Amino acid sequence: MWQFILGSTGFILYFIYDINSVRMKNAVLQKFFAVGSILVVVSLIAELYAAWGSCHRKIGTMTRFGLGGLLFFCLLIYTLFFALPFEETYCEENKLRAAYTEGMYGLCRHPGVLWFAGAYLCMWGMVGGWKHGIYFLLMIFWNYLYIIFQDLWTFPRTFFNYKEYQQSTPFLIPNRKSILVCLRTIRKND
Repeated sequence: MWQFILGSTGFILYFIYDINSVRMKNAVLQKFFAVGSILVVVSLIAELYAAWGSCHRKIGTMTRFGLGGLLFFCLLIYTLFFALPFEETYCEENKLRAAYTEGMYGLCRHPGVLWFAGAYLCMWGMVGGWKHGIYFLLMIFWNYLYIIFQDLWTFPRTFFNYKEYQQSTPFLIPNRKSILVCLRTIRKND
């Protein structure tokens, strides 16, 4: 049960971080994204540990889902920390700037959510059970609410070109055009 509380608290800290980034710019609250991320990761580890004892999955099933989860997790890390200009995104003071629209961010406006959901669904497939499924689905739900908030409130106030980005790039589900933009600009940047 405490995994639900930790993970949910992590996402609440994300919301506070975003509001602070736009409105207050309080130095202490600026750390809430990192603290929230730690809480989400600790809740995930605790959930997987709790599930491990009750897991009766076959090794082959666990391996396939585990490899899928690892692939999605790697895509998530790449998308959040390597597909963006790191210094400008995470280190500089939050000032009005241009949204990054190439590579993974040409695929859709929130590609990390796709990889997060894929990783969490694979981990659920790895351990099984509805009790654990509720945890994984709740974390996906929180992440989805968070990106809706970012798309409607945070990013239009943070990126001067976000309205144009919203018009040219799908919210979450890639289309043929956005897939081609992603592939073309990933190759260009490599």
